[in-house]
Amino acid sequence: MNLQTSNTILITGGGSGIGRGLAEAFHKLGNKVIIAGRRKSVLDAVVAANPGMAAEVLDVQDTASLKTFADTIVGKYPALNVLINMAGIMQPENLVEGADPTVIDATIATNLTAPMHLTAALLPHFKQQPHATVMNVTSGLAFTPLALTPTYCATKAAIHSWSISLRYQLRNTSVQVLELAPPYVQTELMGEHQASDPRAMPLADYLAEVMNILATQPDAKEVLVKNVYPLRFAGDFNAEKFYTFFETFNAAMASH
Repeated sequence: MNLQTSNTILITGGGSGIGRGLAEAFHKLGNKVIIAGRRKSVLDAVVAANPGMAAEVLDVQDTASLKTFADTIVGKYPALNVLINMAGIMQPENLVEGADPTVIDATIATNLTAPMHLTAALLPHFKQQPHATVMNVTSGLAFTPLALTPTYCATKAAIHSWSISLRYQLRNTSVQVLELAPPYVQTELMGEHQASDPRAMPLADYLAEVMNILATQPDAKEVLVKNVYPLRFAGDFNAEKFYTFFETFNAAMASH
């Protein structure tokens, strides 16, 4: 991903946590950054702290509004060429005592359905850009699930799979597809306690390592900091062998 000043970047869930951190990092590099989220007061505070940044109110769970939102954003920012699907929710679930359908539906809508719909709505515009990037945010838990949060982990595994297929289908276009898979990071994703949990990676350290990977590994498919390796490569999974097999398998299937 080109980190120079030529990008116009839309970040859903950009008002807090990793989303805000990335928004501010890209903004400092001179990119035009638009953050999107449900809480206008939160977005306004981020923009006030980062003059020149822009904000748009968006409830990603309102699937029917995503196509209209995409059309509006492209109209306001015709140079838009980067989408970072950061918005996400993570809630514990006790399936033994009984699943909560509202948690399941909200998690799937936010973490899975919304990125798919918003990406699909923006792809026609992105394919017309000289260079464009879709960055889907998954998790180390897409590969080694945390049983405490089963629906969250399932949605992240699904987005990982979808990102691989999307990347393959866009291989002959100007659109790059990246996957950002964080480890346990000091944010408030699961509550205030997480922001100070010593077991979690400090947010500033995570952001610094991510930005370094983006700057130094332009061909990376997955943006993986060292702290996520134990989750990503549990069981000695070999990513290079997987992608080699994936390319061979899909090429063979397409030839029949």
